[in-house]
Amino acid sequence: MPTFHTDDFSMDRYGHDVLAGTPRAPKSRELPAEVGIVLEEPASGFVGEVMAVRKIAGQWQMELEDGDFKRRAFPLGPGFWLDGQPVHLLPPAVKHEQLGRKITASGSFHVDHEARVAKASRIWVEGKHDAELISKIWGSDLAYEGIMIEELFGADKLEEILTVFGPTNKRRAGVMLDHLVDGSKESRLAAKVRAMPGVLVLGHPYVDIWQAVKPAVIGLDEWPRVPRGEDIKVGTLARIGWPHATQEDVGLGWKRILDSVRDYRDLEPTFLGRMEELIDFVTEPGD
Repeated sequence: MPTFHTDDFSMDRYGHDVLAGTPRAPKSRELPAEVGIVLEEPASGFVGEVMAVRKIAGQWQMELEDGDFKRRAFPLGPGFWLDGQPVHLLPPAVKHEQLGRKITASGSFHVDHEARVAKASRIWVEGKHDAELISKIWGSDLAYEGIMIEELFGADKLEEILTVFGPTNKRRAGVMLDHLVDGSKESRLAAKVRAMPGVLVLGHPYVDIWQAVKPAVIGLDEWPRVPRGEDIKVGTLARIGWPHATQEDVGLGWKRILDSVRDYRDLEPTFLGRMEELIDFVTEPGD
Protein backbone atom coordinates (compact mmCIF):
# COMPACT_ATOMS: atom_id res chain seq x y z
CA MET A 1 0.00 0.00 0.00
CA PRO A 2 1.48 3.37 -1.00
CA THR A 3 2.50 5.82 1.67
CA PHE A 4 1.21 9.42 1.41
CA HIS A 5 2.81 12.43 2.97
CA THR A 6 1.09 15.61 4.08
CA ASP A 7 2.90 17.60 1.39
CA ASP A 8 1.27 15.48 -1.31
CA PHE A 9 -2.16 16.97 -0.47
CA SER A 10 -0.92 20.56 -0.62
CA MET A 11 -0.11 20.23 -4.28
CA ASP A 12 -2.37 21.84 -6.90
CA ARG A 13 -4.65 19.03 -8.05
CA TYR A 14 -5.19 20.81 -11.41
CA GLY A 15 -1.51 20.96 -12.24
CA HIS A 16 1.08 23.68 -12.26
CA ASP A 17 0.03 27.12 -13.50
CA VAL A 18 2.33 27.77 -16.45
CA LEU A 19 1.64 31.50 -16.08
CA ALA A 20 2.67 31.60 -12.45
CA GLY A 21 5.55 33.97 -12.05
CA THR A 22 4.98 35.54 -15.47
CA PRO A 23 4.65 39.33 -15.23
CA ARG A 24 1.11 40.41 -16.16
CA ALA A 25 0.44 43.42 -18.36
CA PRO A 26 -0.51 46.47 -16.28
CA LYS A 27 -4.19 47.44 -16.35
CA SER A 28 -5.05 50.39 -18.55
CA ARG A 29 -6.43 53.45 -16.73
CA GLU A 30 -8.90 55.96 -18.13
CA LEU A 31 -7.53 59.42 -18.83
CA PRO A 32 -9.05 62.52 -20.48
CA ALA A 33 -6.98 63.52 -23.52
CA GLU A 34 -5.48 66.95 -22.95
CA VAL A 35 -3.24 69.18 -25.03
CA GLY A 36 0.36 69.05 -23.83
CA ILE A 37 0.66 65.46 -22.61
CA VAL A 38 3.15 63.17 -24.40
CA LEU A 39 1.84 59.80 -25.54
CA GLU A 40 3.15 56.71 -27.28
CA GLU A 41 1.13 54.61 -29.71
CA PRO A 42 2.92 51.23 -29.41
CA ALA A 43 1.36 49.70 -32.53
CA SER A 44 3.17 52.22 -34.76
CA GLY A 45 5.89 53.35 -32.36
CA PHE A 46 4.82 56.97 -32.80
CA VAL A 47 5.56 59.21 -29.81
CA GLY A 48 4.34 62.76 -29.69
CA GLU A 49 2.77 65.63 -27.81
CA VAL A 50 -0.99 66.13 -28.02
CA MET A 51 -1.47 69.28 -30.08
CA ALA A 52 -5.25 69.19 -30.57
CA VAL A 53 -8.28 67.15 -29.53
CA ARG A 54 -11.46 67.53 -31.54
CA LYS A 55 -14.63 65.76 -32.64
CA ILE A 56 -14.74 65.02 -36.37
CA ALA A 57 -17.80 63.43 -38.00
CA GLY A 58 -19.00 62.17 -34.65
CA GLN A 59 -15.67 60.65 -33.60
CA TRP A 60 -13.15 62.10 -31.13
CA GLN A 61 -9.63 62.36 -32.50
CA MET A 62 -6.35 63.84 -31.36
CA GLU A 63 -3.29 65.07 -33.24
CA LEU A 64 0.17 64.14 -32.01
CA GLU A 65 3.43 65.89 -32.98
CA ASP A 66 6.78 64.12 -32.61
CA GLY A 67 10.27 65.56 -32.13
CA ASP A 68 10.67 66.07 -35.89
CA PHE A 69 7.46 68.15 -36.00
CA LYS A 70 5.62 65.41 -37.89
CA ARG A 71 1.95 65.10 -37.01
CA ARG A 72 -0.42 62.14 -37.01
CA ALA A 73 -4.07 61.83 -36.05
CA PHE A 74 -5.37 59.01 -33.85
CA PRO A 75 -8.87 58.17 -32.58
CA LEU A 76 -9.33 58.33 -28.83
CA GLY A 77 -9.68 55.07 -26.95
CA PRO A 78 -7.38 52.31 -25.66
CA GLY A 79 -3.93 51.42 -26.96
CA PHE A 80 -1.79 54.37 -25.79
CA TRP A 81 0.96 54.71 -23.18
CA LEU A 82 1.75 57.61 -20.86
CA ASP A 83 4.94 57.56 -18.79
CA GLY A 84 5.34 53.84 -19.45
CA GLN A 85 1.78 52.94 -18.40
CA PRO A 86 -1.21 52.04 -20.64
CA VAL A 87 -4.08 54.51 -20.79
CA HIS A 88 -7.57 54.57 -22.30
CA LEU A 89 -8.11 58.08 -23.64
CA LEU A 90 -11.44 59.82 -23.10
CA PRO A 91 -12.81 63.06 -24.62
CA PRO A 92 -11.45 66.10 -22.75
CA ALA A 93 -14.90 67.29 -21.69
CA VAL A 94 -15.58 64.04 -19.83
CA LYS A 95 -14.83 64.64 -16.14
CA HIS A 96 -14.18 61.92 -13.60
CA GLU A 97 -17.62 62.14 -12.01
CA GLN A 98 -19.25 61.74 -15.43
CA LEU A 99 -17.62 58.43 -16.34
CA GLY A 100 -20.60 56.41 -15.17
CA ARG A 101 -23.18 58.37 -17.19
CA LYS A 102 -25.07 56.67 -19.97
CA ILE A 103 -23.98 57.43 -23.53
CA THR A 104 -26.49 57.48 -26.38
CA ALA A 105 -25.93 55.71 -29.72
CA SER A 106 -24.84 59.04 -31.22
CA GLY A 107 -22.04 59.41 -28.64
CA SER A 108 -23.68 62.14 -26.56
CA PHE A 109 -24.59 61.97 -22.87
CA HIS A 110 -28.10 60.70 -22.15
CA VAL A 111 -30.37 63.33 -20.57
CA ASP A 112 -33.49 62.35 -18.63
CA HIS A 113 -36.36 64.61 -19.69
CA GLU A 114 -40.10 64.80 -20.06
CA ALA A 115 -41.63 64.14 -23.48
CA ARG A 116 -41.40 67.32 -25.52
CA VAL A 117 -43.95 68.77 -27.88
CA ALA A 118 -42.71 68.46 -31.46
CA LYS A 119 -41.20 71.65 -32.84
CA ALA A 120 -42.20 73.10 -36.18
CA SER A 121 -38.87 72.24 -37.80
CA ARG A 122 -38.53 68.83 -39.46
CA ILE A 123 -35.99 66.46 -40.98
CA TRP A 124 -36.97 64.66 -44.17
CA VAL A 125 -35.36 61.50 -45.51
CA GLU A 126 -36.07 59.49 -48.63
CA GLY A 127 -37.60 56.36 -47.14
CA LYS A 128 -38.30 53.98 -44.30
CA HIS A 129 -34.80 52.51 -44.00
CA ASP A 130 -33.23 55.97 -43.79
CA ALA A 131 -35.66 56.94 -41.02
CA GLU A 132 -35.03 53.73 -39.08
CA LEU A 133 -31.25 54.09 -39.17
CA ILE A 134 -31.34 57.75 -38.13
CA SER A 135 -33.81 56.98 -35.34
CA LYS A 136 -31.59 54.21 -34.00
CA ILE A 137 -28.52 56.45 -33.76
CA TRP A 138 -29.95 59.93 -33.13
CA GLY A 139 -33.41 59.09 -31.79
CA SER A 140 -32.65 60.19 -28.21
CA ASP A 141 -31.08 63.45 -29.38
CA LEU A 142 -33.98 64.27 -31.69
CA ALA A 143 -36.57 63.38 -29.04
CA TYR A 144 -34.82 65.71 -26.59
CA GLU A 145 -34.90 68.52 -29.15
CA GLY A 146 -38.50 67.80 -30.23
CA ILE A 147 -37.55 67.19 -33.89
CA MET A 148 -39.54 64.73 -35.98
CA ILE A 149 -38.28 62.66 -38.92
CA GLU A 150 -40.55 62.55 -41.96
CA GLU A 151 -40.35 60.34 -45.05
CA LEU A 152 -40.39 61.77 -48.57
CA PHE A 153 -41.33 58.38 -50.03
CA GLY A 154 -38.92 59.17 -52.85
CA ALA A 155 -36.78 62.19 -53.67
CA ASP A 156 -39.06 63.10 -56.60
CA LYS A 157 -41.60 64.52 -54.13
CA LEU A 158 -39.13 66.87 -52.45
CA GLU A 159 -40.24 70.15 -54.06
CA GLU A 160 -43.92 69.35 -53.65
CA ILE A 161 -43.61 68.47 -49.97
CA LEU A 162 -41.50 71.51 -49.09
CA THR A 163 -43.90 73.82 -50.93
CA VAL A 164 -46.77 72.50 -48.81
CA PHE A 165 -44.67 72.65 -45.62
CA GLY A 166 -43.73 76.29 -46.22
CA PRO A 167 -40.31 76.50 -44.54
CA THR A 168 -39.06 79.74 -42.94
CA ASN A 169 -36.05 80.63 -40.81
CA LYS A 170 -38.12 79.72 -37.74
CA ARG A 171 -39.78 76.67 -39.31
CA ARG A 172 -36.85 74.87 -40.80
CA ALA A 173 -36.63 71.91 -43.13
CA GLY A 174 -33.54 69.72 -43.14
CA VAL A 175 -33.31 67.16 -45.93
CA MET A 176 -31.03 64.15 -46.25
CA LEU A 177 -30.79 62.63 -49.74
CA ASP A 178 -29.13 59.48 -51.02
CA HIS A 179 -26.57 59.68 -53.84
CA LEU A 180 -26.17 63.47 -53.70
CA VAL A 181 -23.27 63.74 -56.15
CA ASP A 182 -22.64 65.94 -59.19
CA GLY A 183 -24.86 65.01 -62.10
CA SER A 184 -27.23 62.76 -60.15
CA LYS A 185 -31.02 63.09 -60.20
CA GLU A 186 -30.89 63.96 -56.52
CA SER A 187 -28.52 66.87 -57.14
CA ARG A 188 -30.93 68.35 -59.70
CA LEU A 189 -33.88 67.98 -57.32
CA ALA A 190 -31.90 69.58 -54.49
CA ALA A 191 -30.99 72.56 -56.68
CA LYS A 192 -34.69 73.38 -57.13
CA VAL A 193 -35.34 73.91 -53.42
CA ARG A 194 -32.07 75.24 -52.05
CA ALA A 195 -33.15 78.84 -52.57
CA MET A 196 -36.13 78.41 -50.24
CA PRO A 197 -35.67 80.15 -46.87
CA GLY A 198 -35.09 77.82 -43.94
CA VAL A 199 -34.06 74.86 -46.11
CA LEU A 200 -30.84 72.87 -45.96
CA VAL A 201 -30.40 69.91 -48.31
CA LEU A 202 -27.50 67.60 -47.58
CA GLY A 203 -26.68 64.09 -48.70
CA HIS A 204 -24.23 61.26 -48.86
CA PRO A 205 -22.54 59.74 -51.93
CA TYR A 206 -24.02 56.25 -51.50
CA VAL A 207 -26.68 54.99 -53.89
CA ASP A 208 -28.63 53.62 -50.92
CA ILE A 209 -28.59 54.27 -47.17
CA TRP A 210 -27.48 50.65 -46.62
CA GLN A 211 -24.01 51.65 -47.78
CA ALA A 212 -23.76 54.29 -45.04
CA VAL A 213 -23.28 51.33 -42.71
CA LYS A 214 -19.69 50.16 -42.59
CA PRO A 215 -19.50 46.83 -44.47
CA ALA A 216 -17.40 45.29 -41.71
CA VAL A 217 -20.48 45.44 -39.48
CA ILE A 218 -21.86 42.41 -41.37
CA GLY A 219 -18.49 40.85 -42.11
CA LEU A 220 -17.78 42.35 -45.55
CA ASP A 221 -14.63 44.07 -46.82
CA GLU A 222 -16.77 46.27 -49.06
CA TRP A 223 -20.34 46.53 -50.27
CA PRO A 224 -21.07 44.66 -53.53
CA ARG A 225 -21.04 46.68 -56.72
CA VAL A 226 -24.52 46.52 -58.24
CA PRO A 227 -24.82 47.59 -61.91
CA ARG A 228 -26.97 50.61 -62.71
CA GLY A 229 -30.51 49.59 -63.58
CA GLU A 230 -30.57 46.69 -61.13
CA ASP A 231 -32.40 47.18 -57.85
CA ILE A 232 -29.67 48.14 -55.38
CA LYS A 233 -31.19 46.31 -52.41
CA VAL A 234 -32.04 43.10 -54.26
CA GLY A 235 -28.69 43.12 -56.01
CA THR A 236 -26.82 43.67 -52.77
CA LEU A 237 -28.57 40.79 -51.02
CA ALA A 238 -28.00 38.49 -53.99
CA ARG A 239 -24.28 39.15 -54.03
CA ILE A 240 -23.99 38.76 -50.26
CA GLY A 241 -25.73 35.42 -50.55
CA TRP A 242 -28.79 36.32 -48.48
CA PRO A 243 -32.43 35.63 -49.51
CA HIS A 244 -33.62 38.28 -51.97
CA ALA A 245 -36.55 36.95 -54.02
CA THR A 246 -39.34 38.90 -52.30
CA GLN A 247 -39.97 42.24 -50.59
CA GLU A 248 -40.14 40.33 -47.35
CA ASP A 249 -36.60 39.08 -48.00
CA VAL A 250 -35.47 42.66 -48.56
CA GLY A 251 -37.10 43.77 -45.33
CA LEU A 252 -35.52 40.92 -43.37
CA GLY A 253 -32.14 41.65 -44.97
CA TRP A 254 -32.32 45.28 -43.85
CA LYS A 255 -33.41 44.24 -40.37
CA ARG A 256 -30.36 42.00 -40.17
CA ILE A 257 -28.11 44.91 -41.14
CA LEU A 258 -29.82 47.39 -38.81
CA ASP A 259 -29.69 44.97 -35.87
CA SER A 260 -25.92 44.72 -36.39
CA VAL A 261 -25.46 48.49 -36.01
CA ARG A 262 -24.57 49.33 -32.40
CA ASP A 263 -23.84 53.06 -32.45
CA TYR A 264 -22.33 55.90 -34.50
CA ARG A 265 -19.02 54.05 -34.83
CA ASP A 266 -20.67 51.58 -37.19
CA LEU A 267 -21.56 54.31 -39.71
CA GLU A 268 -19.41 55.93 -42.39
CA PRO A 269 -17.91 59.32 -41.36
CA THR A 270 -19.24 60.92 -44.56
CA PHE A 271 -22.80 60.20 -43.47
CA LEU A 272 -22.18 61.05 -39.80
CA GLY A 273 -20.86 64.51 -40.57
CA ARG A 274 -23.76 65.45 -42.83
CA MET A 275 -26.33 64.16 -40.35
CA GLU A 276 -24.88 66.12 -37.44
CA GLU A 277 -24.77 69.26 -39.60
CA LEU A 278 -28.44 68.75 -40.44
CA ILE A 279 -29.43 68.33 -36.79
CA ASP A 280 -27.52 71.50 -35.85
CA PHE A 281 -29.38 73.38 -38.59
CA VAL A 282 -32.90 72.41 -37.48
CA THR A 283 -32.21 72.85 -33.77
CA GLU A 284 -30.46 76.23 -33.74
CA PRO A 285 -32.68 79.25 -33.01
CA GLY A 286 -34.19 80.87 -36.08
CA ASP A 287 -33.92 84.54 -36.96
